[in-house]
Amino acid sequence: MNRIFGSAPKGPKPTLNSAIGNIDTRISTVDVKIASINAELQTYQTKMAKMREGPGKSALKQKALKVLQRRRQYEAQRDQLQSQVWNMEQAQTLQDNLAGVMTTVDAMKTTQRELRRQYGKVDLDRIERMQDEMADLLDVGNEIQETLSRGYEVPDDVDEAELDAELEMLGAEMLEADGLAGPLDAGGVPDFMRDEVPDFVDEPPEASKVQEAAR
Repeated sequence: MNRIFGSAPKGPKPTLNSAIGNIDTRISTVDVKIASINAELQTYQTKMAKMREGPGKSALKQKALKVLQRRRQYEAQRDQLQSQVWNMEQAQTLQDNLAGVMTTVDAMKTTQRELRRQYGKVDLDRIERMQDEMADLLDVGNEIQETLSRGYEVPDDVDEAELDAELEMLGAEMLEADGLAGPLDAGGVPDFMRDEVPDFVDEPPEASKVQEAAR
């Protein structure tokens, strides 16, 4: 038969999502029927509340019981459909989790291959040598910094009296260089007043007076 008429075209395979959607549609249809039955039962109850006991009320009660029985059947059918949806949703959740796990595993495998490829290019011995060279260079740099930062300070044991004497000597040398003072003898008399004494002076001048005149 298939050779003559050909085979029916194959549609896409059903999935859990499509099956869940179909059952949800059926549940909605059953809910509509149950709502219609509830409205019918409400009408029967309203009528029976206004009727007296008798054959008419009994007949109406039998109709209401049949409608109530039909509602229970629809409710049982809805419960079965809801249970099927629940089971398929659980299966869908497991499938989604499994797909997520597989994606994670594939990503980890890819990362592992890439890490192996990258780390295979790394020369650990070369890195260690480079680290040693950097440490040596840092040590040399620290030594250079210490050498350049070494201070040229005056020793702490310098004699202040010796410095004062040297300072006074420098002051005297400066006065002599400016011509403001000449060499004095032990008595403090300048040479030009010590070597020669005028004829009209009977006695040589006293050293103290000569010093005062020199000043």
